[in-house]
Amino acid sequence: MSTVRKLSRTTNQRKAMLRSLATEILLHGKIKTTETRAKEVRKIVEPLIALACKEADNFETVTVKAKVAKKDKDGKRVKEVVDGKKKTVYDIVDKTIKKDKPSRLFARRKMMEVLYPASTYIDPKKKKSKKSIDLVAKLFDEYAPKYKDRKGGYTRIIKIGHRLGDQALEVLFELV
Repeated sequence: MSTVRKLSRTTNQRKAMLRSLATEILLHGKIKTTETRAKEVRKIVEPLIALACKEADNFETVTVKAKVAKKDKDGKRVKEVVDGKKKTVYDIVDKTIKKDKPSRLFARRKMMEVLYPASTYIDPKKKKSKKSIDLVAKLFDEYAPKYKDRKGGYTRIIKIGHRLGDQALEVLFELV
C-alpha cells in the first residue's frame, strides 16, 4: 500500500500543490480545502514547525560595524561635494545581528526547500504595492515560541460539509 495519496495529480503537480498549500497555511494561519489534501499537507507542515521549535534558540548575537547613509529631516540622503562630484555621507554604527549556528542554518535551508517565497499586498484594495514575507523567519520568530511547550499536533482539521459541485468533503485546516 502506498503511503502517499496521489490526489489525481502527476508527481510534479502534486508536489507543487502541497508546497503551495503549506505556504498558504503558514502565511494565513488557516485555509479551506478538501479533507485528503489537508491530511497530506499536515505531513509537511507539522515537521516544519517541530524543526523550528527545535532550532529556535540555536543562534548567537554578534555586534558588527555597518556603514549607514546619513539622512536629513525629510529622510533623504545627505550629500556633499568632493572633487566636483556629489557623494553620500556615511556614518559607522554598531548593529546586532543573529548569526545562525550550523544546525539552524541547515533547518532554515530545509524549510526553504519546501516553502515558496510569499508576498502580500500592503493595501488589498489597490493591489499595487507588494510586501515580501520571510516565512522561515516567521516560523522561527512567531510559531516556534508559540508551540515551544507543545509536543506535536500543531494543526487542526474541522469538517465543514460537502462542496456543492462534486460533493467532496471540505474542511477548515488551521494552526492550533
